[in-house]
Amino acid sequence: MNNIPDHHELEAITQTALDAIIHKHILYARGQVGGARAVLQYHDLSGLNFNAEDLSYSDFTGCLLAGADMSHGIFKGASFFACDMRNANLSQSDFSRADFRGAYVAGANLIGANMSGVDLRQGKIMKKGKDGILEDRARSGGSGGQAVLSGARMTDTNMDGAFAHSADFSDADLTGATLTNAQLDDALFEGANLTDADMSRTSLTNVNMRSCILAGTNLNGAEIYGLDTQGSVQDHDMGKRLEDENMNLGELLTDHMQWIKTAGAQGQQLNLSGYDLHNVIDLKRYPLTAVICIGSSFIGQDFSQSELQSCTFNESDFRDCKFIDTDMRGSAFKGCNFTRSNLSGAQLNPLILERNGQNHKLRSDLSGSSFRFARIYEADLRNTIMMGADLRDSDFRGSDLSGADLTGARLKGANLNGVNLENTVIDMSEL
Repeated sequence: MNNIPDHHELEAITQTALDAIIHKHILYARGQVGGARAVLQYHDLSGLNFNAEDLSYSDFTGCLLAGADMSHGIFKGASFFACDMRNANLSQSDFSRADFRGAYVAGANLIGANMSGVDLRQGKIMKKGKDGILEDRARSGGSGGQAVLSGARMTDTNMDGAFAHSADFSDADLTGATLTNAQLDDALFEGANLTDADMSRTSLTNVNMRSCILAGTNLNGAEIYGLDTQGSVQDHDMGKRLEDENMNLGELLTDHMQWIKTAGAQGQQLNLSGYDLHNVIDLKRYPLTAVICIGSSFIGQDFSQSELQSCTFNESDFRDCKFIDTDMRGSAFKGCNFTRSNLSGAQLNPLILERNGQNHKLRSDLSGSSFRFARIYEADLRNTIMMGADLRDSDFRGSDLSGADLTGARLKGANLNGVNLENTVIDMSEL
């Protein structure tokens, strides 16, 4: 216990060295000469590629694996005890019966991973302090000893029989995940997407499921004593539906486009405030310029490459939506929820309007909106209003925030690498 390094003292391993260790582990698993089990305790492996190999029963205790590519690999029975695996790619890998106690896996990609029988209970590494008394070894990812998977992408992940007492799944996307026969007592799922998740026969005693998406969630046979679902939504909670009121979106948009072409002299501006539009097929193929949708639900919609200029979407729910390369200039998104959404390449810079021979800038307003765990790579956010926005754990790599107003924004854990912050109003102490 005396020689356990602190998280900022971990020895970094090169890709070449890791490749050699993986090769020896493969020989070890085959029982061949020259093999050796991969024991990589307390090393910095961040950003490395594990080449989709079989590293079953390897030991990564206390390692830094942030941003590592561990996709399509086999890690059966491996130990990730108290590891920092933030934003790692773990998709399509087999982690069955692996030890994730105390691991910090926030923002990781676990889509399609097999985590059946994994251990996600609390776990802490102890070391001797200067006075010889045992104390907690601080970890690089957050405080405490619970397993943290907040904001993780866990679509179709198999967690059958998992042990996850007190684990943190807040704001994770567990769409279609299998969590049957699991022990999830006292776990935190606040803000998670549990659409079509199977939690049958699972112990959910005193679980926090506030503000979750529970559309199609299977809780048959689950132990739900003390389960808190305050603020969560199911299908019937998402608002009015067009089909229930015999409304045809195509016809409504025809009137809307006529209204735009005639500057309001003919047709009618489209107002779908309060409607549930999350299941509208191919919504992005419709021209939505200048529409009004206040308090509407768009959960999981794909707006990529859509035209959303000069719209009013205040207080709407855009969790898990895609806005890749979408033109959103001059629109109002005040108080919206963009948790886990992808706005990479989106245009949110001002819309230039000509009035009486003068050019006027209509700024995009995202004030008070939540972008937790959102991916906003290389987006144009020049002069955007983001006052009071929740940007915690969001990723703005390569984006342009010059001239934007982030007064009062929450920025803890946000990635601003390569971001243009010229003339940006921002409190860097919030990071």
